[in-house]
Amino acid sequence: MAQRFRFPRPSFAFFLQVAACGVVAWSLWNGGAVSTRGPSAAVPINEAVAAAPAATPAAAGPTAPSPAGAAAATVTPGVAPAATSAPAAVQMASAPGFEGARLALTSIDVIVSRNDTLDRIFRRLKLNLTDLATLRALPGLKDRLDSLHPGESLHVTHKDGALFGFSRRLSDGETLDVTRGDAGLKANVVQNALETRTRTVGGRISSSLFEAVEQAGAHDQTAVELADIFGWDIDFVLDVRPGDTFVVSYQEIWRDGHYLKDGPVMAASFVNQGHEYRAVRYTDPSGATSYYTPDGRSMRRAFLRAPLEFSRVSSGFNTARMHPILNRIRAHKGVDYAAPIGTPVRAAGDGTIRFAGVMGGYGNLVEIEHTHSITTVYGHLSRFAHGIHPGTRVTQGTVIAYVGMTGLATGPHLHYEYRVNGVFKNPQTVPLPAAAPIDAKLSGDFHAHTAPLLASLDLAAGPMLVSR
Repeated sequence: MAQRFRFPRPSFAFFLQVAACGVVAWSLWNGGAVSTRGPSAAVPINEAVAAAPAATPAAAGPTAPSPAGAAAATVTPGVAPAATSAPAAVQMASAPGFEGARLALTSIDVIVSRNDTLDRIFRRLKLNLTDLATLRALPGLKDRLDSLHPGESLHVTHKDGALFGFSRRLSDGETLDVTRGDAGLKANVVQNALETRTRTVGGRISSSLFEAVEQAGAHDQTAVELADIFGWDIDFVLDVRPGDTFVVSYQEIWRDGHYLKDGPVMAASFVNQGHEYRAVRYTDPSGATSYYTPDGRSMRRAFLRAPLEFSRVSSGFNTARMHPILNRIRAHKGVDYAAPIGTPVRAAGDGTIRFAGVMGGYGNLVEIEHTHSITTVYGHLSRFAHGIHPGTRVTQGTVIAYVGMTGLATGPHLHYEYRVNGVFKNPQTVPLPAAAPIDAKLSGDFHAHTAPLLASLDLAAGPMLVSR
């Protein structure tokens, strides 16, 4: 007997599937897009703005990328975007001053090279030259930006070439700080607090002044200043001997707890071949500063004892010297200072250039006419300093030329002569005219200000001491 086939009773799941297919079919029939956002298709206003794509031809594909950090948005082919331009929020995100852009800044420390300019540095780093023009146009900034020095450090921050920050140390106490704000680039000169500390140190010379000063705990700058202060009384090329001693009270400059450099010498004592010289720094009410003896006589003379710093005498003043080239007795009416070619030669005193050119065996020569019928002569020069020609006024210490070996010279050196009324004098021993002493009206103020400084030298009679 044949059995009748029975269809299985539809399950509840079957009816759900049929219903789902119906919904899909209805949706396709009506041309709608299916939302994948969940039960609610509502989008918060701020999220919708952030997710809206920019209106560019490239965004017409199946999907368009949203801005970084924004929610992804689905674009269905054939459906036009809701907006035809980038929303305000997106434009702000791409603006240079937007906070989000600051998170991607690049910081660079630049060491200035010889012949560097900001224009060259900006081009090398591919920075926006319009920003440089804006920077240089800020009030009072052009000169401070153009005077770059080899070896100094600049700090630059940028994003994709757009300048966001620029920092440069203008001096020990000032820093130029440029930042980008809502209104564009702005500059401030920040005052850096400096601390001044006073030190008193002493030392004994065994081989050189530089070495003794360094061993005492000071630096080359202080050694040079000691030679400048006592240079009218002591020829540091010829007169200094092992066993000579010094005591110097000077300032140190510190910033943010870090040593920067040695400051000015406040008082000093130098014992040379048993004779003590003392000097103290004094600034008068008008602001003029100079060094004086404890009784108010100026340490400065009208002439330097030697026109070169730290050289050696290769030939002294001698009326019966055998000339090394002519090979015959010929008076040497000056002093020869051996030094490398290019060593700066300084004017021994204030005066007027009477001659600058080539003169026989002297080679390149400079002749300076001073007061009191004094003339100084500088020979065998390699070249003249800029602006040195007959009629030029020069002051004591001005660089007038550079050491060479032109004319009758067997090696690089400076030939220096000192003449009074046309008569040759030995530059190493001739008495030098003194500068004016302290005005009698300032005597009380002078002694009141200098007594404590001179007293500090007596504290360092033994090993080097330090006072703060």
